Amino acid sequence: MEILGSTFDDSVFSEARERVCRSLSFYNAKFCEPEWFCECTALDTDDTLEKQKVFKFRGDLAFRQGNYQRALDAYSSCLQLIADNNLTIRRDVLEGMARCCTRLGRTEQALELAELLSKEASNTCHLTSLLLLKVSIYQNHGSVGPQMSCLQQLCSLLPFNPWHWFSLGQTCLQLLDRNPKKEHTSEAVNGDSEEDQEGAAELSEDRVWLRACICFIRTRLLLRILRQQQSSFVLQRSEKALQITAEELQRLNPKEATLQTLTEVMSEDLIPEKMREDYQDGESLTSACLQSFSERWWNRAVLTGVLDTDGPQLKP
Repeated sequence: MEILGSTFDDSVFSEARERVCRSLSFYNAKFCEPEWFCECTALDTDDTLEKQKVFKFRGDLAFRQGNYQRALDAYSSCLQLIADNNLTIRRDVLEGMARCCTRLGRTEQALELAELLSKEASNTCHLTSLLLLKVSIYQNHGSVGPQMSCLQQLCSLLPFNPWHWFSLGQTCLQLLDRNPKKEHTSEAVNGDSEEDQEGAAELSEDRVWLRACICFIRTRLLLRILRQQQSSFVLQRSEKALQITAEELQRLNPKEATLQTLTEVMSEDLIPEKMREDYQDGESLTSACLQSFSERWWNRAVLTGVLDTDGPQLKP
């Protein structure tokens, strides 16, 4: 009687077939001198792909050197040579052009390029890059409201990323530090939707104060969890951020009961099993675009009644 799993297939004992070794074609590696693409002869070719590389590398180098107009010109030339199906390079070049326009003070043109990128965003990585780009554009322009709106979307898209919460908390502090009479002026940028303006409009000082507390408490919770798996310079960065977070919370000066209440609310979803799940999918992409950040985070904290017993008591 055969025992389950004790039999073998006859092919296991058959002789292996002789392997036919095919000679590989000889390959010569191409050696390039440093910054070879800067030479005038680099464009002396009929190969469109080679020209595309030259302009792309020139743009990257000029941007790194701080020559943003030259970088923009190189990126623009590269864009004309990119095939329609090469979406990866196209997105990279468009983002480079937008960042050049931002540094050159051309906010409207930068936002138009960002809009082109938004039409091609098809996954979480695309949307994350787009939102980070828009944050830098609005930050450079001084538009706190739209900047806050983008950071809220980033926190909704990646709720376990402490750095987006940290940036959102810093943006809330900017609102608190501004003159209330001038708080809502010079915020509009052509192309911004009403939703983008919501970040700074119709917010009382106590609401902004509460949001700042929420963001820094959430940041502290996430960093304390993540630093257990970190080392070297990554751990040093987290430790420094924790120190800054503690200083900002001390400046915001919430009562101990408020800290405890908000900590409980902000830690409800911090379950190790849930934090290990893969959120890089289409469902999370839709959620970040449609879900109301206020309902999920801001309003939950307000419902705890914190503002009834505590309020802005900023220390200098």
